[in-house]
Amino acid sequence: MNKKFKIKKGDAVIVIAGKDKGKSGNVLSILKNKDRVIVQGINIIKRHRKATQESPGKIEEVEASIHISNVSLVDPDNAKPTRVKYEFKDGVKKRLSVVSGALIDK
Repeated sequence: MNKKFKIKKGDAVIVIAGKDKGKSGNVLSILKNKDRVIVQGINIIKRHRKATQESPGKIEEVEASIHISNVSLVDPDNAKPTRVKYEFKDGVKKRLSVVSGALIDK
């Protein structure tokens, strides 16, 4: 099944639900098969790494994935959450903000 998301890698998003509600960051990666995104600085979890001969043990803080329905694209004009609409200009598909009509793809 080929899924099409309106959010792409590198987009600025804001969390609209969950423990990190109101925080924003950039999309690091998209997990299409699970409908999830990894956002920079959001949903931080601790990973306990066992010591090996090469490196000592440590506790790493890494970003865990968050469901794509819990994030919304940030409007480039007023930094508020927005939905996305598509428009064809000169045969090229462009992403636009529903709130302000601003072009998302620069």
